[in-house]
Amino acid sequence: MSVFDDMTVFVRAVEVGSFSGAAQQLGIAKSIVSRRILSLESRLGSSMFHRSTRRLSLTETGLAYYERARRILADVAEAEDVASQLHGDLKGRLRVAAPMSFGYRHLSPVVTDFLRAHPQVDIELDLNDRRVDLISEGFDIAVRIGSLPDSSIISRTLAPCRHIVCASPAYLANHGRPLTPTELASEGHVCLAYNNRPRAEQWRFLVDGVWTDVPVKARHIHSNNGDILCEAAIAGLGIIVLPTFIVNDAVASGALDVLLAEYEVASPSILAVWPPSRHVSGKVRAFVDLLAKRFAKTPYWDKSLSEGIESRRGVSRNLEAGLGRMMPSQLADGRTH
Repeated sequence: MSVFDDMTVFVRAVEVGSFSGAAQQLGIAKSIVSRRILSLESRLGSSMFHRSTRRLSLTETGLAYYERARRILADVAEAEDVASQLHGDLKGRLRVAAPMSFGYRHLSPVVTDFLRAHPQVDIELDLNDRRVDLISEGFDIAVRIGSLPDSSIISRTLAPCRHIVCASPAYLANHGRPLTPTELASEGHVCLAYNNRPRAEQWRFLVDGVWTDVPVKARHIHSNNGDILCEAAIAGLGIIVLPTFIVNDAVASGALDVLLAEYEVASPSILAVWPPSRHVSGKVRAFVDLLAKRFAKTPYWDKSLSEGIESRRGVSRNLEAGLGRMMPSQLADGRTH
């Protein structure tokens, strides 16, 4: 390996926090990582890491070397990226992380279109409902829903993530329809909790112009995946509050009814986020631009939701009009012409 390769292994090990993690990201054996670090230390005549701690801990020399090596690698990556953009082609690997439900339902077509437009780019897509660490896990970009606790992360808003309250017709027939948010806390209702919310058993509504946290009693199922909760609600197990990008088809088909529509539910945004750097790679910029174009303003899932609800209302109005024209005797025995 060259000095550049040794530097790459060392910087990746520091950022990931372990030799095994660096080996996994670089696609090499852990023993190779260890040998490259030892080779680097031998050449420099100094230890890069304190060997007495469980976690990787840099020595003073290691810290100084890391800061400079990281800048050198960033400069090299920027130079290659600029050259590829001038040549007109995007190349290399793009590591993308996204929530499971959103990725499966709405990100896969974007990935397909991006790869078709940029055949020399390879995408590694990780779908997981946990919040990944962009830097330590080596992701170029992530799609996130909600706030950013790390202010150093760069972000771009892609779309609103509207949430609505839903339940199945069967559940409402057995438990009744709640008319206010506070009724959700009553013994007569069962709510299904999404564990990835900061406070899973408190749902926030805009009530009389004030954002109000309503405690709910989540029973039967707690899950960190929205699709599981949606299926449970369709089966009549309880009430859910979920993003429209998950429940739009179920609501449009009538499998779920929208509840408390006159009360706005606190809803975050869908964001594209990436690590801070002096230069945003062409691959990241192009992928974010495509995401923003695909989901901007009113996302297509909200449009289909509105159209589906309106279509159901139209069928209902036509049915009511038809029943109104029928004779009482026809209504009694079910005869139509």
